[in-house]
Amino acid sequence: MASTKKTIDTPNLDQLESGPWPSFVTGLKRLANDKPYMAGVLGQLETSYQTRKGYWKGGTVSVFGYGGGIIPRFTELKDENGKPKFPEAAEFHTLRVMPPPGMHYNTDVLRKMADIWERHGSGLIAFHGQSGDIMFQGATSANVQPAWDEINELGFDLGGAGPAVRTSMSCVGAARCEQSCYDEAAAHREVINTFLDDIHRPALPYKFKFKFSGCPNDCMNSVQRADMAVIGTWRDNIRTDDELGRKWFAKHGMHELVRDVVTRCPTKTIQIKPVGEVSKGATISSVALDDENSLEIDNRDCVRCMHCINVMTGALAPGNDKGASILIGGKRTLKIGDLMGTVVVPFMPLKDEDDRARLIDLGQKVIEFFADNALEHERTGEMIERIGLVNFLEGIGVEVDPNMVSTPRTNPYVRTDGWDDEVEKINARKAAA
Repeated sequence: MASTKKTIDTPNLDQLESGPWPSFVTGLKRLANDKPYMAGVLGQLETSYQTRKGYWKGGTVSVFGYGGGIIPRFTELKDENGKPKFPEAAEFHTLRVMPPPGMHYNTDVLRKMADIWERHGSGLIAFHGQSGDIMFQGATSANVQPAWDEINELGFDLGGAGPAVRTSMSCVGAARCEQSCYDEAAAHREVINTFLDDIHRPALPYKFKFKFSGCPNDCMNSVQRADMAVIGTWRDNIRTDDELGRKWFAKHGMHELVRDVVTRCPTKTIQIKPVGEVSKGATISSVALDDENSLEIDNRDCVRCMHCINVMTGALAPGNDKGASILIGGKRTLKIGDLMGTVVVPFMPLKDEDDRARLIDLGQKVIEFFADNALEHERTGEMIERIGLVNFLEGIGVEVDPNMVSTPRTNPYVRTDGWDDEVEKINARKAAA
Protein backbone atom coordinates (compact mmCIF):
# COMPACT_ATOMS: atom_id res chain seq x y z
CA MET A 1 0.00 0.00 0.00
CA ALA A 2 1.57 3.28 -1.12
CA SER A 3 -0.35 5.53 1.24
CA THR A 4 -3.47 5.57 3.34
CA LYS A 5 -4.91 8.70 1.73
CA LYS A 6 -4.88 7.12 -1.74
CA THR A 7 -6.97 4.18 -0.63
CA ILE A 8 -9.20 5.59 2.11
CA ASP A 9 -10.50 9.13 2.34
CA THR A 10 -10.41 10.34 5.98
CA PRO A 11 -11.46 14.02 6.08
CA ASN A 12 -12.65 13.88 9.70
CA LEU A 13 -9.49 12.21 10.95
CA ASP A 14 -7.39 14.66 8.92
CA GLN A 15 -8.81 17.49 11.02
CA LEU A 16 -7.30 15.91 14.13
CA GLU A 17 -3.86 16.45 12.61
CA SER A 18 -4.44 20.16 11.96
CA GLY A 19 -3.95 21.41 15.52
CA PRO A 20 -0.72 22.39 17.27
CA TRP A 21 -0.34 19.09 19.16
CA PRO A 22 0.79 15.64 17.97
CA SER A 23 -2.12 13.46 16.84
CA PHE A 24 -2.62 9.70 17.20
CA VAL A 25 -3.99 9.79 13.65
CA THR A 26 -0.52 10.51 12.29
CA GLY A 27 0.81 7.40 13.99
CA LEU A 28 -2.04 5.25 12.68
CA LYS A 29 -1.43 6.50 9.15
CA ARG A 30 2.26 5.73 9.43
CA LEU A 31 1.45 2.14 10.41
CA ALA A 32 -1.14 1.90 7.63
CA ASN A 33 1.51 2.68 4.99
CA ASP A 34 2.86 -0.85 5.52
CA LYS A 35 -0.17 -2.65 6.95
CA PRO A 36 -3.49 -2.90 5.04
CA TYR A 37 -4.86 -4.09 8.38
CA MET A 38 -4.37 -0.62 9.88
CA ALA A 39 -5.77 1.05 6.74
CA GLY A 40 -9.00 -0.82 7.41
CA VAL A 41 -8.98 0.34 11.02
CA LEU A 42 -8.65 3.94 9.83
CA GLY A 43 -11.59 3.42 7.49
CA GLN A 44 -13.79 2.12 10.28
CA LEU A 45 -12.69 4.92 12.61
CA GLU A 46 -13.50 7.52 9.94
CA THR A 47 -16.96 5.98 9.56
CA SER A 48 -17.49 6.24 13.32
CA TYR A 49 -16.63 9.94 13.22
CA GLN A 50 -19.09 10.43 10.39
CA THR A 51 -21.97 8.52 12.00
CA ARG A 52 -21.06 9.19 15.65
CA LYS A 53 -21.43 5.50 16.38
CA GLY A 54 -19.00 2.80 17.46
CA TYR A 55 -18.83 -0.43 15.48
CA TRP A 56 -16.80 -2.79 17.65
CA LYS A 57 -18.59 -5.58 19.51
CA GLY A 58 -17.25 -8.10 21.98
CA GLY A 59 -17.07 -11.85 21.77
CA THR A 60 -14.84 -14.66 23.02
CA VAL A 61 -11.14 -14.92 22.27
CA SER A 62 -8.63 -16.52 24.61
CA VAL A 63 -5.29 -18.26 24.77
CA PHE A 64 -4.57 -21.68 26.24
CA GLY A 65 -4.69 -21.78 30.02
CA TYR A 66 -6.32 -18.38 30.58
CA GLY A 67 -9.88 -17.22 31.13
CA GLY A 68 -9.16 -13.52 30.76
CA GLY A 69 -6.61 -11.03 29.55
CA ILE A 70 -7.79 -10.74 25.94
CA ILE A 71 -10.24 -8.01 24.93
CA PRO A 72 -12.11 -9.28 21.84
CA ARG A 73 -13.27 -6.80 19.20
CA PHE A 74 -15.23 -7.80 16.08
CA THR A 75 -16.57 -5.32 13.56
CA GLU A 76 -20.28 -4.62 13.20
CA LEU A 77 -19.76 -2.39 10.18
CA LYS A 78 -21.17 -4.28 7.17
CA ASP A 79 -21.64 -3.52 3.48
CA GLU A 80 -24.87 -4.01 1.51
CA ASN A 81 -24.12 -7.75 1.21
CA GLY A 82 -23.77 -8.20 4.96
CA LYS A 83 -20.00 -8.61 4.81
CA PRO A 84 -17.46 -6.49 6.73
CA LYS A 85 -17.06 -3.13 5.02
CA PHE A 86 -13.35 -3.22 5.85
CA PRO A 87 -12.59 -6.96 5.81
CA GLU A 88 -8.89 -6.55 6.55
CA ALA A 89 -9.90 -5.06 9.96
CA ALA A 90 -12.85 -7.30 10.79
CA GLU A 91 -11.08 -8.28 14.04
CA PHE A 92 -9.10 -5.99 16.35
CA HIS A 93 -8.30 -7.87 19.55
CA THR A 94 -6.17 -6.46 22.39
CA LEU A 95 -3.80 -8.37 24.67
CA ARG A 96 -3.47 -6.97 28.17
CA VAL A 97 -0.02 -7.78 29.53
CA MET A 98 1.12 -7.13 33.10
CA PRO A 99 4.05 -4.70 33.48
CA PRO A 100 6.83 -5.17 36.03
CA PRO A 101 6.36 -3.39 39.36
CA GLY A 102 7.41 0.22 39.03
CA MET A 103 7.23 -0.17 35.24
CA HIS A 104 10.93 -0.91 34.81
CA TYR A 105 12.09 -2.03 31.36
CA ASN A 106 15.34 -2.15 29.49
CA THR A 107 15.62 -1.21 25.83
CA ASP A 108 16.24 -4.82 24.75
CA VAL A 109 12.86 -5.92 26.12
CA LEU A 110 11.07 -2.94 24.55
CA ARG A 111 12.58 -3.70 21.14
CA LYS A 112 11.59 -7.36 21.40
CA MET A 113 8.01 -6.39 22.31
CA ALA A 114 7.83 -4.05 19.32
CA ASP A 115 9.19 -6.74 17.00
CA ILE A 116 6.66 -9.31 18.23
CA TRP A 117 3.77 -6.96 17.62
CA GLU A 118 5.09 -5.99 14.19
CA ARG A 119 5.04 -9.67 13.22
CA HIS A 120 1.70 -10.64 14.73
CA GLY A 121 -0.34 -7.49 15.29
CA SER A 122 -1.00 -3.95 14.18
CA GLY A 123 2.20 -2.49 15.61
CA LEU A 124 0.15 -0.32 17.99
CA ILE A 125 1.23 -0.63 21.64
CA ALA A 126 0.12 1.52 24.60
CA PHE A 127 2.35 1.93 27.68
CA HIS A 128 0.08 1.74 29.70
CA GLY A 129 -3.69 1.35 29.93
CA GLN A 130 -5.80 2.72 32.81
CA SER A 131 -5.31 -0.47 34.82
CA GLY A 132 -1.58 -0.46 34.17
CA ASP A 133 -1.46 -3.10 31.44
CA ILE A 134 0.80 -2.96 28.43
CA MET A 135 -1.85 -2.84 25.72
CA PHE A 136 -0.93 -4.76 22.57
CA GLN A 137 -3.74 -3.37 20.43
CA GLY A 138 -5.01 -4.90 17.22
CA ALA A 139 -4.64 -8.56 16.23
CA THR A 140 -6.71 -11.15 14.39
CA SER A 141 -8.01 -14.25 16.18
CA ALA A 142 -5.47 -16.40 14.34
CA ASN A 143 -2.55 -14.27 15.54
CA VAL A 144 -3.49 -13.91 19.21
CA GLN A 145 -2.02 -17.23 20.38
CA PRO A 146 1.29 -16.95 18.43
CA ALA A 147 1.78 -13.38 19.67
CA TRP A 148 1.07 -14.39 23.24
CA ASP A 149 3.46 -17.35 23.10
CA GLU A 150 6.33 -15.02 22.19
CA ILE A 151 5.37 -12.39 24.78
CA ASN A 152 5.19 -15.12 27.43
CA GLU A 153 8.64 -16.35 26.40
CA LEU A 154 9.95 -12.90 27.36
CA GLY A 155 8.75 -13.59 30.90
CA PHE A 156 5.52 -11.56 30.90
CA ASP A 157 2.04 -12.66 31.96
CA LEU A 158 -1.47 -11.71 30.88
CA GLY A 159 -3.29 -9.11 32.91
CA GLY A 160 -6.89 -9.01 34.04
CA ALA A 161 -10.03 -8.46 31.99
CA GLY A 162 -13.69 -8.87 32.88
CA PRO A 163 -15.05 -9.36 36.43
CA ALA A 164 -11.70 -10.20 37.98
CA VAL A 165 -8.81 -8.82 39.98
CA ARG A 166 -7.19 -6.48 37.49
CA THR A 167 -3.58 -5.71 36.76
CA SER A 168 -1.99 -3.63 39.51
CA MET A 169 0.17 -0.53 39.23
CA SER A 170 2.99 0.71 41.43
CA CYS A 171 5.08 3.86 41.23
CA VAL A 172 8.85 3.77 40.71
CA GLY A 173 9.01 4.34 44.46
CA ALA A 174 11.90 2.99 46.52
CA ALA A 175 13.92 2.22 43.38
CA ARG A 176 14.46 5.90 42.58
CA CYS A 177 12.28 8.22 44.67
CA GLU A 178 13.46 9.78 47.94
CA GLN A 179 9.86 10.25 49.12
CA SER A 180 9.10 6.51 49.18
CA CYS A 181 7.72 5.22 52.47
CA TYR A 182 7.75 1.46 51.77
CA ASP A 183 8.96 -1.06 49.19
CA GLU A 184 6.21 -0.67 46.60
CA ALA A 185 7.66 -3.22 44.19
CA ALA A 186 7.84 -5.95 46.84
CA ALA A 187 4.28 -5.29 48.01
CA HIS A 188 3.02 -5.16 44.41
CA ARG A 189 4.75 -8.42 43.46
CA GLU A 190 3.59 -10.39 46.51
CA VAL A 191 0.00 -9.21 46.24
CA ILE A 192 -0.21 -10.04 42.53
CA ASN A 193 1.38 -13.47 43.01
CA THR A 194 -1.21 -14.20 45.69
CA PHE A 195 -4.19 -13.22 43.56
CA LEU A 196 -2.95 -14.55 40.22
CA ASP A 197 -5.78 -17.05 39.89
CA ASP A 198 -8.33 -14.27 40.50
CA ILE A 199 -6.71 -12.33 37.64
CA HIS A 200 -6.63 -15.13 35.09
CA ARG A 201 -10.02 -16.69 35.84
CA PRO A 202 -12.75 -14.06 36.27
CA ALA A 203 -15.11 -15.03 39.08
CA LEU A 204 -16.08 -11.77 40.85
CA PRO A 205 -19.19 -9.57 40.61
CA TYR A 206 -17.08 -6.95 38.84
CA LYS A 207 -13.48 -5.75 38.62
CA PHE A 208 -11.22 -5.18 41.62
CA LYS A 209 -8.04 -3.08 41.44
CA PHE A 210 -4.98 -2.73 43.64
CA LYS A 211 -2.65 0.26 43.28
CA PHE A 212 0.55 1.04 45.18
CA SER A 213 1.80 4.59 45.73
CA GLY A 214 4.92 5.12 47.80
CA CYS A 215 3.90 8.41 49.43
CA PRO A 216 0.87 10.72 49.79
CA ASN A 217 1.68 12.35 46.43
CA ASP A 218 -0.09 9.23 45.09
CA CYS A 219 1.47 9.24 41.62
CA MET A 220 -0.65 6.17 40.75
CA ASN A 221 -3.91 8.07 41.43
CA SER A 222 -4.84 5.15 43.64
CA VAL A 223 -7.21 7.06 45.92
CA GLN A 224 -9.43 7.82 42.91
CA ARG A 225 -8.92 4.64 40.89
CA ALA A 226 -8.26 1.64 43.16
CA ASP A 227 -10.64 -0.58 45.06
CA MET A 228 -7.74 -1.14 47.45
CA ALA A 229 -5.17 1.66 47.55
CA VAL A 230 -1.88 1.24 49.42
CA ILE A 231 -0.46 4.74 49.95
CA GLY A 232 2.83 5.33 51.75
CA THR A 233 2.83 7.55 54.83
CA TRP A 234 4.58 8.05 58.18
CA ARG A 235 3.40 8.53 61.75
CA ASP A 236 6.25 10.38 63.45
CA ASN A 237 7.62 13.88 62.86
CA ILE A 238 8.71 15.33 59.53
CA ARG A 239 12.51 15.10 59.25
CA THR A 240 14.54 18.27 58.70
CA ASP A 241 18.01 19.21 57.43
CA ASP A 242 19.34 22.62 58.50
CA GLU A 243 22.03 22.79 55.83
CA LEU A 244 19.58 22.14 52.99
CA GLY A 245 17.07 24.47 54.65
CA ARG A 246 19.59 27.31 54.55
CA LYS A 247 20.44 26.58 50.90
CA TRP A 248 16.78 26.60 49.93
CA PHE A 249 16.09 29.85 51.76
CA ALA A 250 19.18 31.56 50.28
CA LYS A 251 17.96 30.71 46.79
CA HIS A 252 14.22 31.38 47.16
CA GLY A 253 13.87 33.89 49.98
CA MET A 254 11.15 34.85 52.45
CA HIS A 255 8.54 35.84 49.87
CA GLU A 256 8.51 32.41 48.20
CA LEU A 257 8.63 30.67 51.57
CA VAL A 258 5.50 32.44 52.78
CA ARG A 259 3.71 32.24 49.42
CA ASP A 260 4.53 28.63 48.49
CA VAL A 261 4.90 26.89 51.86
CA VAL A 262 3.44 28.64 54.89
CA THR A 263 0.18 29.93 53.43
CA ARG A 264 -0.48 26.70 51.49
CA CYS A 265 -0.42 24.39 54.48
CA PRO A 266 -4.03 23.11 54.69
CA THR A 267 -4.00 22.89 58.49
CA LYS A 268 -1.88 26.02 59.15
CA THR A 269 0.65 24.01 61.10
CA ILE A 270 3.72 25.85 59.77
CA GLN A 271 5.13 29.04 61.29
CA ILE A 272 8.22 31.20 60.77
CA LYS A 273 9.89 32.01 64.07
CA PRO A 274 13.05 33.70 65.31
CA VAL A 275 15.75 31.11 65.98
CA GLY A 276 15.55 31.53 69.75
CA GLU A 277 11.76 31.25 69.91
CA VAL A 278 11.25 27.84 68.30
CA SER A 279 8.87 25.77 70.41
CA LYS A 280 10.08 22.77 72.35
CA GLY A 281 8.23 19.49 72.39
CA ALA A 282 8.04 15.96 71.05
CA THR A 283 5.79 16.95 68.15
CA ILE A 284 7.80 19.91 66.86
CA SER A 285 10.01 19.81 63.76
CA SER A 286 12.15 22.84 62.91
CA VAL A 287 14.58 23.67 60.15
CA ALA A 288 17.01 26.60 60.09
CA LEU A 289 16.53 29.17 57.31
CA ASP A 290 19.34 31.60 58.21
CA ASP A 291 20.93 32.93 61.38
CA GLU A 292 17.70 34.69 62.38
CA ASN A 293 14.76 32.58 61.20
CA SER A 294 13.56 29.02 61.49
CA LEU A 295 10.59 27.14 60.07
CA GLU A 296 8.53 25.36 62.73
CA ILE A 297 6.07 22.51 62.06
CA ASP A 298 3.71 21.23 64.74
CA ASN A 299 3.26 17.64 63.63
CA ARG A 300 0.10 17.17 65.70
CA ASP A 301 -1.78 19.08 63.02
CA CYS A 302 0.12 17.72 59.99
CA VAL A 303 -2.08 15.74 57.60
CA ARG A 304 0.82 14.44 55.47
CA CYS A 305 -0.30 16.26 52.33
CA MET A 306 3.37 16.41 51.15
CA HIS A 307 3.14 19.99 49.85
CA CYS A 308 5.85 21.51 52.03
CA ILE A 309 8.09 18.48 51.44
CA ASN A 310 7.60 18.77 47.68
CA VAL A 311 8.57 22.44 47.72
CA MET A 312 11.50 22.09 50.15
CA THR A 313 12.65 18.59 49.21
CA GLY A 314 15.64 17.58 51.31
CA ALA A 315 15.21 20.36 53.82
CA LEU A 316 11.98 18.58 54.77
CA ALA A 317 11.40 14.84 54.35
CA PRO A 318 8.95 12.10 55.45
CA GLY A 319 9.50 10.78 58.96
CA ASN A 320 11.38 7.61 59.90
CA ASP A 321 8.41 5.56 61.16
CA LYS A 322 7.10 4.70 57.71
CA GLY A 323 4.32 2.48 56.43
CA ALA A 324 1.12 2.83 54.45
CA SER A 325 -2.50 3.87 54.74
CA ILE A 326 -5.01 1.44 53.22
CA LEU A 327 -8.02 2.95 51.46
CA ILE A 328 -10.95 0.98 50.05
CA GLY A 329 -13.53 1.86 47.42
CA GLY A 330 -12.03 4.33 44.96
CA LYS A 331 -13.43 4.21 41.41
CA ARG A 332 -14.44 6.20 38.37
CA THR A 333 -18.01 6.86 37.21
CA LEU A 334 -20.32 3.86 37.08
CA LYS A 335 -23.56 3.47 39.02
CA ILE A 336 -23.37 6.28 41.58
CA GLY A 337 -20.61 8.51 40.23
CA ASP A 338 -16.98 8.94 41.18
CA LEU A 339 -15.83 7.78 44.61
CA MET A 340 -12.55 8.30 46.42
CA GLY A 341 -11.18 5.60 48.67
CA THR A 342 -12.16 5.48 52.34
CA VAL A 343 -9.43 5.06 54.94
CA VAL A 344 -9.84 1.59 56.45
CA VAL A 345 -6.39 1.15 58.00
CA PRO A 346 -4.83 4.53 58.93
CA PHE A 347 -1.34 3.04 59.32
CA MET A 348 0.11 -0.36 58.48
CA PRO A 349 3.87 -1.03 58.75
CA LEU A 350 5.27 -2.55 55.54
CA LYS A 351 8.90 -3.23 56.40
CA ASP A 352 9.18 -6.98 55.87
CA GLU A 353 7.45 -10.14 54.67
CA ASP A 354 5.38 -10.46 57.85
CA ASP A 355 3.99 -6.96 57.35
CA ARG A 356 3.21 -7.69 53.70
CA ALA A 357 1.50 -10.93 54.77
CA ARG A 358 -0.90 -8.84 56.87
CA LEU A 359 -1.59 -6.64 53.84
CA ILE A 360 -2.35 -9.73 51.74
CA ASP A 361 -4.61 -11.12 54.47
CA LEU A 362 -6.60 -7.87 54.49
CA GLY A 363 -6.83 -7.99 50.69
CA GLN A 364 -8.17 -11.55 50.83
CA LYS A 365 -10.83 -10.59 53.36
CA VAL A 366 -11.93 -7.59 51.27
CA ILE A 367 -12.12 -9.60 48.05
CA GLU A 368 -13.99 -12.47 49.71
CA PHE A 369 -16.51 -10.06 51.23
CA PHE A 370 -16.85 -8.31 47.87
CA ALA A 371 -17.42 -11.63 46.09
CA ASP A 372 -20.11 -12.66 48.58
CA ASN A 373 -21.98 -9.36 48.97
CA ALA A 374 -21.64 -7.16 45.88
CA LEU A 375 -24.27 -7.04 43.18
CA GLU A 376 -23.40 -7.87 39.61
CA HIS A 377 -21.49 -5.03 37.91
CA GLU A 378 -20.99 -3.24 41.24
CA ARG A 379 -17.62 -1.94 42.43
CA THR A 380 -16.42 -2.23 46.03
CA GLY A 381 -17.08 1.45 46.76
CA GLU A 382 -20.63 1.17 45.50
CA MET A 383 -21.20 -1.91 47.65
CA ILE A 384 -20.00 0.00 50.71
CA GLU A 385 -22.30 2.93 49.86
CA ARG A 386 -25.22 0.48 49.60
CA ILE A 387 -24.64 -1.63 52.73
CA GLY A 388 -22.92 0.98 54.94
CA LEU A 389 -19.31 1.32 56.04
CA VAL A 390 -19.97 -0.18 59.50
CA ASN A 391 -21.35 -3.39 58.01
CA PHE A 392 -18.38 -3.61 55.64
CA LEU A 393 -15.87 -3.11 58.47
CA GLU A 394 -17.57 -5.78 60.57
CA GLY A 395 -17.50 -8.11 57.58
CA ILE A 396 -13.73 -7.81 57.14
CA GLY A 397 -12.98 -7.72 60.86
CA VAL A 398 -11.65 -4.15 61.13
CA GLU A 399 -12.44 -1.92 64.11
CA VAL A 400 -14.00 1.50 63.54
CA ASP A 401 -11.45 4.32 63.77
CA PRO A 402 -12.00 8.13 63.84
CA ASN A 403 -9.62 8.46 60.86
CA MET A 404 -12.27 6.76 58.71
CA VAL A 405 -14.55 9.81 58.89
CA SER A 406 -14.92 11.20 55.38
CA THR A 407 -16.89 14.37 56.25
CA PRO A 408 -16.98 15.59 59.87
CA ARG A 409 -20.38 16.83 60.98
CA THR A 410 -20.90 20.59 60.78
CA ASN A 411 -23.81 20.91 63.23
CA PRO A 412 -22.76 20.67 66.90
CA TYR A 413 -26.32 20.19 68.13
CA VAL A 414 -26.77 16.42 67.95
CA ARG A 415 -29.13 14.39 70.13
CA THR A 416 -27.22 11.68 72.00
CA ASP A 417 -30.12 9.93 73.72
CA GLY A 418 -30.12 6.26 72.76
CA TRP A 419 -26.41 6.15 71.98
CA ASP A 420 -25.62 3.97 75.02
CA ASP A 421 -28.19 1.41 73.86
CA GLU A 422 -26.59 1.29 70.42
CA VAL A 423 -23.13 0.78 71.94
CA GLU A 424 -24.45 -2.18 73.96
CA LYS A 425 -25.92 -3.71 70.78
CA ILE A 426 -22.60 -3.37 68.96
CA ASN A 427 -20.69 -4.93 71.88
CA ALA A 428 -23.21 -7.77 72.06
CA ARG A 429 -22.76 -8.54 68.34
CA LYS A 430 -18.98 -8.57 68.74
CA ALA A 431 -19.21 -10.87 71.78
CA ALA A 432 -21.50 -13.25 69.89
CA ALA A 433 -19.08 -13.37 66.96
